[in-house]
Amino acid sequence: MITKKIKITFFIFTFVYLLGFIPQEQHLNPVVGASPSSWNAKSFWYYPWGSSGTHKGIDIFADEGTPVIASTDSFVLYSGTYGRGGQVVYALSANWHFHYYAHLQQRDVASLSFVKSGQPMGAVGTTGNAKGKPAHLHYSISTLLPRLWKYDPQLPSSWKRLFYIDPGAFITQDNK
Repeated sequence: MITKKIKITFFIFTFVYLLGFIPQEQHLNPVVGASPSSWNAKSFWYYPWGSSGTHKGIDIFADEGTPVIASTDSFVLYSGTYGRGGQVVYALSANWHFHYYAHLQQRDVASLSFVKSGQPMGAVGTTGNAKGKPAHLHYSISTLLPRLWKYDPQLPSSWKRLFYIDPGAFITQDNK
């Protein structure tokens, strides 16, 4: 006999699996009022970057408490506290893109929930390893499927780069 918990787990897995095949995405800036001048475009895949080695996202600077919104329709896989990220939201969108919102002052979404682009996710903060630094949102996007054309043996950790998308380019819709 299939229990209710197994049925729910199967439904969530099926939903998340199918979500990865939705062809369209929004490309909103996740920090309300921010512009490309709010982050350093050269910070994506910058090396060396502290204990993580390579910076796998961008830091979008804004006043603490500035609203953070969903950059695209997505399914929130996790909303909670996680290591160096502090208060984080980790969400799956179309095309198997995983969006990581970190250093949040607060989180406004729950794990295992669906969010529409533009929906509040939280607020810019200084949690995790951003404590004592200017308030910002660390935003990164990874993908389940490697983008082999991005391999560059001259870059540090180049094989890992196959699984990351430049979030600044994504926000400005230049993520080819």
